[in-house]
Amino acid sequence: MHPLLDQFEGVCDRFPTKPATRDTALELTYAGLNAVARGIGQRIATETERPHVGLLFPPSGTCAAAIFGCWYGAKTPVPLNFLLAPAELKKIIDDAAIDLVLTVAPFREAVQTIGVTALVLDVELLQAHDGCTIPSANATELATLVYTSGTSGTPKGVCLSFDNLVQNVNACIEMAEIQTEARFLSLLPQFHTFGFTTNTLVPLLLGATVYYLPRFATTTVVNLIAEQKIDTFITIASMFGALAGAKSVRREQLESLQLAVSGGEPLPTQVADAFQQRFGVTIYEGYGMTEASPVVSLNTRRALRLGSVGHPLPGVSVVAVDEEGRELPAGRDGELVVRGHCVMQGYRNQPELTARTICDGALFTGDVGHVDADGFVFITGRAKDMMIVGGENVFPIEIEMVLLDHPAVAEVAVIGTPDKLRGEMPVAFVLLRTDVVADESELRSFCRSRLAGYKVPRRVTIADKLPRGPTGKILKRALTVPE
Repeated sequence: MHPLLDQFEGVCDRFPTKPATRDTALELTYAGLNAVARGIGQRIATETERPHVGLLFPPSGTCAAAIFGCWYGAKTPVPLNFLLAPAELKKIIDDAAIDLVLTVAPFREAVQTIGVTALVLDVELLQAHDGCTIPSANATELATLVYTSGTSGTPKGVCLSFDNLVQNVNACIEMAEIQTEARFLSLLPQFHTFGFTTNTLVPLLLGATVYYLPRFATTTVVNLIAEQKIDTFITIASMFGALAGAKSVRREQLESLQLAVSGGEPLPTQVADAFQQRFGVTIYEGYGMTEASPVVSLNTRRALRLGSVGHPLPGVSVVAVDEEGRELPAGRDGELVVRGHCVMQGYRNQPELTARTICDGALFTGDVGHVDADGFVFITGRAKDMMIVGGENVFPIEIEMVLLDHPAVAEVAVIGTPDKLRGEMPVAFVLLRTDVVADESELRSFCRSRLAGYKVPRRVTIADKLPRGPTGKILKRALTVPE
């Protein structure tokens, strides 16, 4: 018995000739995806004895096949962020004890630079052929290890079990009332649990069809929705905002959309209103986090409250608590605490952090909000200092530590500033060392050489002084971004 692959096998038996995944290079039916995944599983089982295998892919059907291939090969897939610099990737690969990374040709060199084996899934490997049988597993076994940035700048490996994934997937399908006829469009990276779960596992454990695009381009997205009659689009608010603001998009081009879900970053009311007015499509906002597999709550056709992130999924509960951990009454803001099947097993190699985050089975999210009298969850704040840039978590301290490595930088403070396209963007304020010269361009270039592109500050302001409190601590709330 296998808690996840048994469900996938059932789907493949029901819909063998139905398209499962499509992207710009590959189309697989369910029978084809099953055969390819088994073949990958057979190959990787001979390539490494280690339990974890890295995956470095753009959004694609190939990545979906690699994910399932790892499970058929009795390995744990570790999705890797292709936007990270080699040094950042190496931290994750070392922590996960990986010696094999499945990838595509454009990323081969990056993997080899890190010093591990790159297995490129080329045409030969993706051809259907005899593969491995279904391994046995239990529900509590590690299904995937997903890394997310930490407040210290050190990646945190979130351990999710098969039970975490399967129950989260089935609860999403039930609550959103998604049918097997659904046609998904996915632009979300599969290294992120939002894309991993909602745009890969949900459609493929249901029997739906998912179209993958490696990057967002308004014309391409709109044409694909119109041509393929896409009805399910689960993505971040920034993408909905770009579509709503594109003057060239006509209402009839999006008329097939039936389910539009926003998550990963706050959904501005202006974006939801504009999308509804232009295209007649309601965006249903949800809430989640990697540590919760990731979906916690969701607005639906049956239960919608604008400004909220909906009701918790079946089998999940959310309460707001005070600083002593006591549950607060309806409408009172506090830290949101999650219980249920979605709560992670813990952080890899970080028992103390796990103990601070999970208490008696409850996940302390670090997010501030409340639950109203009707059970709708509202988010009113986020974990201190964290920014969400295009759906990705970015912590200022990681950028600050890089800038402090520059020989000209004495002190630095990084904050987030609103951005129409990306949600937020980091901005840095720098004090230079005496008699040392550096300008904004040099400092941004320095960051670019050490950080993923989305983490590079949009502005670097050379300041004469930084605002401080009584203890000398920099007061970030007093920093203002120059016009």
